[in-house]
Amino acid sequence: AGMAVRVSVLPSPRCLFDDPVQIRVAGLQPQQAVTLRASLVDESGELFQAHALYRAGSSGELDLSRSPALGGSYLGVEPMGLLWALQSKTPYKRLAKRNVLTPFFVDLEVYEGHGDMSRLLGKCTNERWFLGEGVKRISVREGRLKATLFLPPGPGPFPGLIDLYGSGGGLIEYRASLLASRGFVTLALAYMSFEDIPAMPEALELSYFEEAVNFLRKQQQVKDTGIGVLGLSKGGDLALSMATFLPGIKAAVSISGSSFNSFIPLKGDGFTIPVHPYDLGRMKISDESGLADFSDVINDHTDPATWDCRIPVERSLAKFLFLSGLDDMNWKSDLYCRDAVQRLRQHGREVEFYSYSGAGHLLEPPYLPLCKASIHRVLGMLVLWGGQWREHAKAQEDAWRRIQAFFWQHL
Repeated sequence: AGMAVRVSVLPSPRCLFDDPVQIRVAGLQPQQAVTLRASLVDESGELFQAHALYRAGSSGELDLSRSPALGGSYLGVEPMGLLWALQSKTPYKRLAKRNVLTPFFVDLEVYEGHGDMSRLLGKCTNERWFLGEGVKRISVREGRLKATLFLPPGPGPFPGLIDLYGSGGGLIEYRASLLASRGFVTLALAYMSFEDIPAMPEALELSYFEEAVNFLRKQQQVKDTGIGVLGLSKGGDLALSMATFLPGIKAAVSISGSSFNSFIPLKGDGFTIPVHPYDLGRMKISDESGLADFSDVINDHTDPATWDCRIPVERSLAKFLFLSGLDDMNWKSDLYCRDAVQRLRQHGREVEFYSYSGAGHLLEPPYLPLCKASIHRVLGMLVLWGGQWREHAKAQEDAWRRIQAFFWQHL
């Protein structure tokens, strides 16, 4: 008997994916033991879940921003733990949003006791969107461009960003749509493994990326003070190349990237940056799990024989922000970032650099759960990304704040 148990998500059960929320439970018995579970089904039907054991306070209330988890997927006071600890039932799945026009629905359930979860006491659903109110999504197939443009509501002018993902290819929209929801005109740009762009192009043309910059600059809502570019992994070295060789790029962010040209030659106007030498024979594949560790395939980047593959970032007048995880198991991104930062500082350039202990390769927008390993779409193998759950989650929150602050400051 007694009051019904109510689960609430504040300030609203509907929010943007990168919004923190307050999860509360009311109507429990004083000191009652309960289990909270979050469930999310992605667009391919994959179930992701997290659970944590709690004890209600003396008034029969539970507030995840104050009450510690006593066990389960995480421990201690973690207001957003039920989200960042989500794990797929099938191993090695990465939670990513394919269609940004629909939300992820996160079901939050409260069960009696710390045991078998047979008695459901209450539940609610948190609707987490990737597209803010009034943000427009426009498919772009103009000239060679394969992209999606996101426009914040209103006349602007807004800072303009180009958003690049890694060598897995495709047209990835969820980070760009969140950035547009935060006030940036954002162009998500495909450059590999999408429509008629091959999975492994023989070369990437700088002129293709220049086309994207010109397209973005001519949008009337975009401020005419210059463009920003954000790249993850292979997208990170492309962001540096764009900032170095293309006019109009004022600020560049590289996440888990490198200061040399990786895997595909980059063709500019009258020059080509060759591929930094690597040897896939140095890839380590674990016997038990079949996971591929790539971190040693790249030849020594301090060897002058490789320096024609470097991106001469010190020539750029852009501002730079480098982010990397110290537990990146895919790429020595911290080492490669330090190389670029050192070169920029030697030339008196302004550069910000943050490396996060316990963070892996895939530093994503906040509350997307850690993906320690998944299938690489182009290589078709299980690739290790690294990261520790809690540290990675904290790094994603911090990095997301820094990325936005950096672009607001410099654009």
